Amino acid sequence: MDEYAWPKGLTGPEAEAIPRSWPATVAALPVGARVGGEGIGRLPFGVFIRLDGFPDAVALAEITAMPYGLELPALGARVDGQVFWHADNHQVRVRLDEWRTSGE
Repeated sequence: MDEYAWPKGLTGPEAEAIPRSWPATVAALPVGARVGGEGIGRLPFGVFIRLDGFPDAVALAEITAMPYGLELPALGARVDGQVFWHADNHQVRVRLDEWRTSGE
Protein backbone atom coordinates (compact mmCIF):
# COMPACT_ATOMS: atom_id res chain seq x y z
CA MET A 1 0.00 0.00 0.00
CA ASP A 2 1.20 3.50 -0.75
CA GLU A 3 2.06 5.77 2.15
CA TYR A 4 -0.90 7.93 1.14
CA ALA A 5 -4.03 6.19 -0.03
CA TRP A 6 -7.77 6.22 -0.36
CA PRO A 7 -9.06 2.69 0.09
CA LYS A 8 -10.57 0.97 -2.92
CA GLY A 9 -14.24 0.13 -2.66
CA LEU A 10 -14.81 2.59 0.17
CA THR A 11 -18.44 3.04 0.98
CA GLY A 12 -19.35 6.34 2.50
CA PRO A 13 -22.16 8.82 2.58
CA GLU A 14 -23.84 9.68 -0.69
CA ALA A 15 -22.77 13.11 -1.95
CA GLU A 16 -26.20 14.66 -1.38
CA ALA A 17 -26.52 13.16 2.13
CA ILE A 18 -23.64 15.21 3.56
CA PRO A 19 -25.10 18.72 3.02
CA ARG A 20 -28.63 17.49 3.80
CA SER A 21 -27.53 16.19 7.21
CA TRP A 22 -25.10 19.07 7.93
CA PRO A 23 -27.36 21.02 10.35
CA ALA A 24 -27.98 17.88 12.41
CA THR A 25 -24.26 16.99 12.34
CA VAL A 26 -23.24 20.43 13.62
CA ALA A 27 -25.90 20.29 16.35
CA ALA A 28 -24.83 16.82 17.49
CA LEU A 29 -21.08 17.54 17.29
CA PRO A 30 -20.48 21.02 18.70
CA VAL A 31 -16.99 22.46 18.99
CA GLY A 32 -15.36 20.70 21.92
CA ALA A 33 -17.23 17.41 21.45
CA ARG A 34 -15.18 14.23 21.85
CA VAL A 35 -15.33 11.95 18.81
CA GLY A 36 -13.94 8.64 17.66
CA GLY A 37 -13.80 6.86 14.38
CA GLU A 38 -11.74 5.09 11.74
CA GLY A 39 -9.18 6.53 9.35
CA ILE A 40 -10.60 5.98 5.86
CA GLY A 41 -8.38 8.19 3.71
CA ARG A 42 -4.77 9.25 4.17
CA LEU A 43 -3.20 12.13 2.25
CA PRO A 44 -0.10 14.28 2.91
CA PHE A 45 -2.17 16.98 4.63
CA GLY A 46 -4.23 14.76 6.93
CA VAL A 47 -6.58 11.87 7.54
CA PHE A 48 -10.26 11.58 6.64
CA ILE A 49 -12.32 9.89 9.33
CA ARG A 50 -15.58 7.95 9.36
CA LEU A 51 -17.08 9.11 12.65
CA ASP A 52 -18.69 6.56 14.95
CA GLY A 53 -22.46 7.03 14.94
CA PHE A 54 -22.51 9.60 12.12
CA PRO A 55 -22.70 7.77 8.78
CA ASP A 56 -23.48 10.97 6.82
CA ALA A 57 -20.58 13.00 8.20
CA VAL A 58 -17.03 13.44 6.96
CA ALA A 59 -14.30 14.46 9.36
CA LEU A 60 -10.80 15.65 8.59
CA ALA A 61 -7.85 15.69 10.95
CA GLU A 62 -5.18 17.87 9.38
CA ILE A 63 -1.54 17.25 10.17
CA THR A 64 -1.34 20.78 11.58
CA ALA A 65 -3.90 19.81 14.25
CA MET A 66 -1.98 16.78 15.53
CA PRO A 67 0.46 16.55 18.42
CA TYR A 68 3.92 17.65 17.30
CA GLY A 69 6.20 14.85 16.12
CA LEU A 70 3.53 12.21 15.58
CA GLU A 71 2.93 10.68 12.18
CA LEU A 72 -0.42 10.45 10.44
CA PRO A 73 -2.52 7.49 11.54
CA ALA A 74 -2.63 4.57 9.11
CA LEU A 75 -5.72 3.60 7.15
CA GLY A 76 -8.01 1.63 9.42
CA ALA A 77 -6.55 3.08 12.60
CA ARG A 78 -9.00 3.89 15.37
CA VAL A 79 -8.70 7.57 16.25
CA ASP A 80 -9.96 9.77 19.07
CA GLY A 81 -10.04 13.51 19.19
CA GLN A 82 -12.01 16.68 19.66
CA VAL A 83 -14.10 18.75 17.25
CA PHE A 84 -12.52 22.18 16.80
CA TRP A 85 -14.24 23.54 13.70
CA HIS A 86 -17.12 23.08 11.26
CA ALA A 87 -15.79 23.90 7.79
CA ASP A 88 -17.83 25.55 5.03
CA ASN A 89 -17.30 22.47 2.85
CA HIS A 90 -19.31 20.33 5.31
CA GLN A 91 -16.33 18.78 7.05
CA VAL A 92 -16.06 18.30 10.78
CA ARG A 93 -12.49 19.30 11.66
CA VAL A 94 -10.94 17.20 14.41
CA ARG A 95 -7.81 17.62 16.50
CA LEU A 96 -6.48 14.12 17.16
CA ASP A 97 -5.02 13.15 20.47
CA GLU A 98 -4.55 9.42 20.08
CA TRP A 99 -4.90 6.53 17.67
CA ARG A 100 -4.22 2.85 17.45
CA THR A 101 -4.04 0.34 14.66
CA SER A 102 -6.87 -2.15 14.39
CA GLY A 103 -6.29 -5.15 16.61
CA GLU A 104 -4.60 -3.20 19.41
